[in-house]
Amino acid sequence: MLSLTQIAENVNLPKSTVHRLIATLGSKRFLIRDAARGKYRLGYQFLDIASRVLTTVNQEWVLPYLKRLAEECGETVDLAVMDGDHVIYLQVVESTQRVKLAAALGQRLPAFCTASGKAFLAFLPYEDMKLILHTGLKRYTEHTHQTFPDLYKDLEVTRQRGFAISRQEYENDINAVAAPILETSGYPIAAIAVAGPSFRLPEARMLELGGEIRSVIESITCEVGLATVSVMVPHGDSWKK
Repeated sequence: MLSLTQIAENVNLPKSTVHRLIATLGSKRFLIRDAARGKYRLGYQFLDIASRVLTTVNQEWVLPYLKRLAEECGETVDLAVMDGDHVIYLQVVESTQRVKLAAALGQRLPAFCTASGKAFLAFLPYEDMKLILHTGLKRYTEHTHQTFPDLYKDLEVTRQRGFAISRQEYENDINAVAAPILETSGYPIAAIAVAGPSFRLPEARMLELGGEIRSVIESITCEVGLATVSVMVPHGDSWKK
């Protein structure tokens, strides 16, 4: 999402001109204004046109990237999006090891105590993050964050390094690391995570994997393109209702 000022700066045109253009595009449903944030995003008319182009594109576009990452790290890898105050798995590639994390397509997990969820929360606007977290912090394990200051500190570290880490916060003996796929505006649209037994994913290993996940995401944005990813990945905005 971009503000009127940001759009004008990007296209190097006067704000008055951009305002008229935006009004025209909005009337044709090519742009939608988010009144709460005063920013604009692509409208449904654009998505309709884009979807026609993408009808021949394999909807399992991300699987080659997830499989490669799973082979390299030996752990379960998934792609998730926000769904209310939870994340939901769109794709999962399970580890081939005997002791592994079992995950299923469509599985929903709480955002605040999972690596994928925290990868989203850390890059959302503050007001959006607060809205998602308004239901509170339920304790799942002794490692689950129980106060908002502790969680906010964790999310700040996540923003700085570019990926999130969950240390047995949702399930005992399960660790995970995840990085977000960001729009050009910096808004998170999906997250890729690696998860497995804590004895195979100590802190040092998760820090390494965080960099590897970010490299995979860079490959996706370069080879697939952010515009394509944004259209093919559903946006879970139910938390705004």
